[in-house]
Amino acid sequence: MSTGQHAPEADRVDGAPHPRETRHLFGQGAAEREFLTAFNAGHLHHAWLITGPQGIGKATLAWRMARFLLTQPVKADAGGGLFGEDLTPPMPETLDIADDHPVSARVAALSEPRLRLLRRPWDDKKDKHKTVITIDEVRELKNFLMMSAADGGRRVVIVDSADEMNVSASNALLKLLEEPPANVTLLLISHQPSALLPTIRSRCQTLRLHPLTPDDMANALAATGTDLPMNTAALATLASGSAGTALRLLNLGGMEAYHNLVTLFGTCPNIDRPVLLRIAESAAGAKNADHFDLLLKLLDFFIARLARAGVAGPPRHEACKNEIAILTRLAPNPYAGRAWAQAQQELGARARHGKAVNLDPAALLLDMGLKINALAATHATR
Repeated sequence: MSTGQHAPEADRVDGAPHPRETRHLFGQGAAEREFLTAFNAGHLHHAWLITGPQGIGKATLAWRMARFLLTQPVKADAGGGLFGEDLTPPMPETLDIADDHPVSARVAALSEPRLRLLRRPWDDKKDKHKTVITIDEVRELKNFLMMSAADGGRRVVIVDSADEMNVSASNALLKLLEEPPANVTLLLISHQPSALLPTIRSRCQTLRLHPLTPDDMANALAATGTDLPMNTAALATLASGSAGTALRLLNLGGMEAYHNLVTLFGTCPNIDRPVLLRIAESAAGAKNADHFDLLLKLLDFFIARLARAGVAGPPRHEACKNEIAILTRLAPNPYAGRAWAQAQQELGARARHGKAVNLDPAALLLDMGLKINALAATHATR
């Protein structure tokens, strides 16, 4: 298979093992059981759409499913032995495959001939990944599927992620889903399945994964060797149950950054302007691009929390110290909650426009902070 092993991997998160190298999946036992039940019942669908927010284990599950399928015979031998004993292989009870199994080693090395990974390719000329999966990659997949499996067994395709296919690639993949080759299972990973072609969704069996609990997230992060913060519940809340997001937050100092933002907006409607200016200026310059993106995401998260707090009441868990008190004061009623929901849409659109036209990050953040302060002047309790 074509792997592009010389290039960085588009589906790898910095600081974490690749999903194919991750041996344990936390918090998604229900999805594993649903797939295994279908397999044991002989109802294995030819295509599975694995959905849910980013960073909750979808790719890890897909690689577990792939390893499992590649070790299973297409048709189990059945019948009686010489003395009448039942030789039907027992039904598997788990997707676990031994680390020393040849398939495990080949999958880890991306050298398994019956497995194909479809992901954004590396562009040698531009020295970066392409922004989409193109029809060229799907055409290569067609060639792979036309070949007979080396040993007559199963073949597996992982698409990570289906959201990144352009229109031509989506239509080409749809044709494969409509006329699937024998003994081929396609595993499509999607963070936003509603954006996929409805015809693609209709031809797949959906496995829905759910955000991780604080305990599951702590276990998942610990398995990567990550040093955990004291308040893992706050991290799980801030990361919306996504271990991948939690890892990025930890790498970028996201918990401290969010606490600083919440503390700042706790001074509204008389916002501490020197602090606002200092936070805004921390995102200036190309070298701080990641920090700028982080602050925009944290701002969006905070305003969404304000909207929900106003409409449905304060959240059960804090994403940082004193957050619930500040949310309650700035969004004391449903009327305020609806106003914050509208503000989230408007400020989100302004952030996207500002990034598209390369607006100065400090100026954009300063403007957003002042708009939040102005809205707080209308709705916050004193």
